[in-house]
This record gives sequence, C-alpha cells and structure tokens, in this order.
Amino acid sequence: MSVSFLYKADPVRGRIWAEVFARQAPHVDFRIWPDIGDPGAVRYMAAWEPPENLATRFPNLQVLFSTGAGVDQFDLPSLPADLAVVRMVEPGIVSGMVEYVCWAVLSQHRDMPDYRRKQFSGRWEPRPVVPAAKRRVGVLGLGSLGQAVLKQLRSFGFDCAAWSRSRHEVEGVQCHAGAEELPAFLARTDILICLLPLTAATRGLLNASLFASLPAGAGLIHVGRGPQLVEADLLAALDSGQLSHAVLDVCEPEPLPPGHLFWLHPKIWLTPHIASMTQAASAAEVLLDNLARFERGEAMTGLVDRQLGY
Repeated sequence: MSVSFLYKADPVRGRIWAEVFARQAPHVDFRIWPDIGDPGAVRYMAAWEPPENLATRFPNLQVLFSTGAGVDQFDLPSLPADLAVVRMVEPGIVSGMVEYVCWAVLSQHRDMPDYRRKQFSGRWEPRPVVPAAKRRVGVLGLGSLGQAVLKQLRSFGFDCAAWSRSRHEVEGVQCHAGAEELPAFLARTDILICLLPLTAATRGLLNASLFASLPAGAGLIHVGRGPQLVEADLLAALDSGQLSHAVLDVCEPEPLPPGHLFWLHPKIWLTPHIASMTQAASAAEVLLDNLARFERGEAMTGLVDRQLGY
C-alpha cells in the first residue's frame, strides 16, 4: 500500500506544498483535500482544522501536523490518544513575529500612537525621548517566538524580562516563572507582549486584575490568541488611563463584526491576524524534515504535549 500525505488548508498554499513534495519526496502520494484517495493509505495529515472522526475516517493516520504555530484550533481530547500532534515551527513564522512585535514596541516606546492622535487634531507637541534602556519590556511566553523577540529587543537596549509557566534562563533577560512570580513581572513592565499559547490556564488571562498590576500608563501588544483577552476589561483600562495603548493582532471572533468598539477606538491599533505567517515553500520543507525524523524514530520538532496543550 502506498503512503499518502493529506493536506487540508488553503489550496493555493497546498499547490506550493505539492511542488515541494514532488521534488523532494516523490515517493509520498501528496493529496489536497477533498481528494483524499484511499483513506487507509493516509499516514500523515497537515491541517488548520482537521475533519471530524479521524480515527474512523483515517484508521492508519500516525501524525497530525498543524499548518500554523499553534494547535488551540484542534479539539485535542477528541483526537486518537496515540496520534502524534505537531505544531509548525518555521523560519517565516519567527521572522514575521519578530518584525511585528519590534514595530509595535518601538511605536509605543517612541509615543507614535500619541503623535498620530495629535496629527489628526493639528497639534505640534514634541515629547521627551526616553532611552530604550529606561523602557521596561516584558514578554509573556518563552517559547521559540518569545525568545526570538527578546533577542531582537535586547539589541535595541531595552530592559527585558519574561514570564513563563516553567523556569527558563535567557541571557540578558530577567526570567520569571510560575503564578507566584507573575505579580513582580507585571509590576516592572512598561510594555507587555503576550505570546502565550491558548490553554485553559491562559484563557481570559489578560483581564482587569492583570492590567491593574502593570504600572499606570503601560502599553499592551497582544499577539497570542483572542480568547486570552477580556475585551470589556481592556476597554475599561484604556478609558481610565491604566493602559495607554493596545496593539491587537488577535481577537475573538475573527474577523471582528461591524460596529465592534475596537474598530474605531482611539487607543487601539488593530491588525487582522497578520503578525506572522508561514511561508508555504519553507513550511513544506520543515515538515518534510519532520517526516524524515519520524520515519527514523527521532523526536519531531514542535511535538505537542497533550497535557500542556502546546
């Protein structure tokens, strides 16, 4: 029986994947949904939203790859217990996120939201420039994206710290871990960046209590997942001045409906989940490398811990 790889995501990107597979893995029968071929031959699947009833529809499926950096869109408990789940770890995701977060941090650091508002009202009012070394930036999440972002922010001279569920050590970064160290991390953070995966523990984490723990006038950059943010609490924090500005690349739902308060709020910059995107060709190459690892019995990059959810 031949071995099939089934792709279920953007078909335009899928055709690019097909070209990469044809060049580098011609022995694999690459198929794009809904052309599934023989369901029993499907050993591997890449999807943003996999079909239901995987175990019965594809009884020999061994690995499910996410086409994105996260797997929160998967209903993990419903997946077969012995199915390996792998998130996408690809250079395009990392570089795009670093670019976006640095743009957002530098914009808030240099008071660009305030200058933009003043431009529209015709006010020429320069503010003192604060050195980067005196601006305290904090990152929630110390995965590959968080560490790459911190490395670039450190190059600008920012005073950097990070918080994560488990203990990490990163050169030049004040690392905090666990619930007991979160208040101290927040208290020293002027610009907060959320890069956490969506889990039961992080759902609703960006709330009134967290915002109140930040220094007055802090900025928020949210590039995690929409359900981590309590919208009403963000609006209240912005309107009270506890937060000075928010850059949001993720929301719930996506896209936001017409008339939502975020669209025209003067202290919110909103982008449509574009902070980082996988580059189709390099994503396919990364995935092929993971396939080779799997077939050799080696650990795959981005293998998800079902208990942690990432």
